Amino acid sequence: MTKPTHSPKGQHDTIAIVDFGSQYSMLIARRVRELHVYSELVPWPRAAEMLPQLRPKGIILSGGPASVYEPNAPAIPTEWLDGRVPVLGICYGMQFMAHALGGRVAPAQEREYGPATLRVLDPSAPLFHGLPAEMTVWMSHGDRVDALPAGWRPIAATDNAPHAAIADPSNRLFGVQFHPEVAHTPLGKDMLARFLFDVCGCTGDWTPTAFIEETVAWIRERVGDAGVIAGLSGGVDSSVAATLVHRAVGDKLTAIFVDHGLLRLGEAAQVVETFEHAMRMPLVVVDASEDFLADLKGVTDPEEKRRRIGHRFIRVFEETAAQLAGARNIRYLVQGTLYPDVIESAASGDAATARTIKTHHNVGGLPEEMRFQLIEPLRYLFKDEVRAVGLALGLPEDIVWRHPFPGPGLAIRCIGEVTPERLERLRKADAIFLEELRAAGLYRATAQAFAVLLPVRSVGVMGDYRTYAEVVALRAVTTEDFMTADWARLPDDLLARVSARIVNEVEGVNRVVYDTTSKPPGTIEWE
Repeated sequence: MTKPTHSPKGQHDTIAIVDFGSQYSMLIARRVRELHVYSELVPWPRAAEMLPQLRPKGIILSGGPASVYEPNAPAIPTEWLDGRVPVLGICYGMQFMAHALGGRVAPAQEREYGPATLRVLDPSAPLFHGLPAEMTVWMSHGDRVDALPAGWRPIAATDNAPHAAIADPSNRLFGVQFHPEVAHTPLGKDMLARFLFDVCGCTGDWTPTAFIEETVAWIRERVGDAGVIAGLSGGVDSSVAATLVHRAVGDKLTAIFVDHGLLRLGEAAQVVETFEHAMRMPLVVVDASEDFLADLKGVTDPEEKRRRIGHRFIRVFEETAAQLAGARNIRYLVQGTLYPDVIESAASGDAATARTIKTHHNVGGLPEEMRFQLIEPLRYLFKDEVRAVGLALGLPEDIVWRHPFPGPGLAIRCIGEVTPERLERLRKADAIFLEELRAAGLYRATAQAFAVLLPVRSVGVMGDYRTYAEVVALRAVTTEDFMTADWARLPDDLLARVSARIVNEVEGVNRVVYDTTSKPPGTIEWE
């Protein structure tokens, strides 16, 4: 495969988020994007290289686990603190600014973690203009600024942090010891908005409509008369990527949908109905379910399931693409890379791109000998932005808000051997669970919800007869980033309805359990 290509970012105002290793760095970028200002994460070792390229309207320095007074502590070139652009330092970012400009940072007598009451000392300070004199903020630090650099002054304090917020207004430099990006700081987003608009002068033009217009124009110019293929899974990422490219090049795009027989109830038919009929997109449907099920016969190990499914998918997709390529002058392949993929790739040292082909649920990368150029129209978007673009493109809400689905599909939710009978059992149980969630108005309140068929049998009584049947586990989680997750506190009456329906309507199941494990220590999926 040739080097990936992707949509340019246009001429939008840009806020650079320098990542000093905080677990919240990506969240800062998302909060800025939610305010319709484009942002990019900059790993601190690459700041000298990337900041001039980005030409930011402002810089936000993230928190981090290090102490600024340690040898080789994370840093950026201090010339970026000379007033050329506004800078907001958060937690470690604030301490770095104070330390670099001649102040003093030292271990605090007491570590401050959790909620604190912030008292605004200077109501005229831009970050707090129009906000209450006292606010709840979220602290997480062991060091604190003991002495300010010349020209700086405190603008807010807490009981344990006399310099909870500091400023050098003449150079448009600001620091906060707390975390405005987290939900536990209720007015944090308002503070970020004041920095973006009142201090940096951003216009807030990063919108789904603007993104679609710019990206469609770029794709159209890039592709010219060549053909394009895209893999469709029915998930939001591949669906939005394919629809965006179709908006740009029309029938020069051919979407390929490989039905591996491991989808949820009615999912294959919905993909065909949405894209072939409703969206009028050229669609090639490959029913390879028999081949996939044959590959899985007798296999119980989850990693072996993944390996076989990935290998078969690559073969089917490659054969189909080769058949299409000659007849339709296909030179481009659409890849559903999202911005978190790019961030993780950069963090792992691969500056090129994330290599996983997400359009088929991450079941395996396409082989290097496939000489297509990659188009990555979603490369700079977070998942919530992808959903917003999907809605603006006119995709059905059922597609846009569909829960994530694993690459191997139901194969890794059917614990043990995968057979047609067990798959059908799982499909029906899963459909009942999701149907009741939607009826209760709780589908979108959960980030992911599904049924798992367990390879154990349970004694039961149905009527006057003893039963010995399989067990279904229900799993529902809430999460913002899928890195951590909590089990969803679903209402008892909802779980009772789901359990009763599964036991009564799904043959071969006589017991239903609910998974109350968070991530960590568990994972979201069972395999």
